[in-house]
Amino acid sequence: MAGNIQAAVTQISPTGDLITGISAAELADAPRDERVTITCDEHETRGLWPEDHGQPPMTLIAVLPADGPLRLSLVGDSARAMLGVAVGATVQVRW
Repeated sequence: MAGNIQAAVTQISPTGDLITGISAAELADAPRDERVTITCDEHETRGLWPEDHGQPPMTLIAVLPADGPLRLSLVGDSARAMLGVAVGATVQVRW
């Protein structure tokens, strides 16, 4: 079953992660692999990753904690600073 969830960046973490208004519960049925596309502004990434993802530095990933909202993270750097995305930007998750 295809899915499409849209929300906004609700806050920026102290490390520059983009925290969204999309909960883990809303993504319970979404696959965790490359079939999932996450778009924010003109930036795009694929897959939903746990907090212990092990992805290389400077990789844009969507992190989905078990009990928190989806966040976009630039491994080892600030997604906010590098991407120029602000609170209120639209985030879309499709699968």
